[in-house]
Amino acid sequence: MIKPYFKSSDRNFTLLQGDIFELLPQFKFKFDMIFADPPYFLSNDGLTIKNGKITSVNKGEWDRSKGFDYINEFNRRWLGLVRDKMKEDATIWISGTMHNIFSIGQLLTELEFKILNIITWQKTNPPPNFSCRYFTHSTEQIIWARKSPKVPHYFNYELMKEANEGKQMKDVWPLPAIAKWEKSCGKHPTQKPLSVLARIILASTKQNAWILDPFTGSSTTGIAANLLGRKFLGVDIEKEYLEISKSRKIEIENEQTLLKYRRKLQGFEEYKQLELCLLREPKVEYTTRLNLTDESSQTHA
Repeated sequence: MIKPYFKSSDRNFTLLQGDIFELLPQFKFKFDMIFADPPYFLSNDGLTIKNGKITSVNKGEWDRSKGFDYINEFNRRWLGLVRDKMKEDATIWISGTMHNIFSIGQLLTELEFKILNIITWQKTNPPPNFSCRYFTHSTEQIIWARKSPKVPHYFNYELMKEANEGKQMKDVWPLPAIAKWEKSCGKHPTQKPLSVLARIILASTKQNAWILDPFTGSSTTGIAANLLGRKFLGVDIEKEYLEISKSRKIEIENEQTLLKYRRKLQGFEEYKQLELCLLREPKVEYTTRLNLTDESSQTHA
């Protein structure tokens, strides 16, 4: 049996410490959705501007490129592993930039996923370009794909339309980068804003759905999932980031804090719109809990 690094008292937020290549094969639980923010491999000793100051682009050894073949093989391995942890109607969202997204797109096709969209997250407050020799990098791409070409996926089309002034939502999302209040427990160097993860989760899951993040970092995926009535398992190798994740979950166990953070989510005309959405949403009904043993099984309505 795998021993969790942390499991919340409500059992809706679980963290594992370790290498995904070792941990994921040890249990059979299947998830409704995967969000992955894998290494972009852009730590190349360059410089950038952050908060008005010149700083290194290096994030850590885990983000340092070891060549094209290494990146491709790394992506092939983890995609194959998480595919095995997806229900037949599950979808996966993968965030990236030019440094890794082309490799991932090619491998998704190779592994027989069906790519549904490539979302462009347009940052409304990007950092300036340091070299002044090319355009400011102000976007990231998020690939949305389903496990099987022939098994339909869940898409909350009506909610996405409602959140877009009654018009079909496009694949370009103008949303701000991480806000100061999202760093109350510390910050991961590649932390995503809650508003981006909230939209992803609302678009492609039902309430009570189980979501996996194999590169969880500070667990923005898990916090967004719990704010919206979903359940979460996150995996990371770094204790420092798991401690931030744990603190963030404990923070929203205070109901007033949870409601305050939910009100701050961007992408809705008003808070009432999100609350009404959560009341109307369909739910996934599980008959078993997350079981991190090789005997795990589950059913749902």
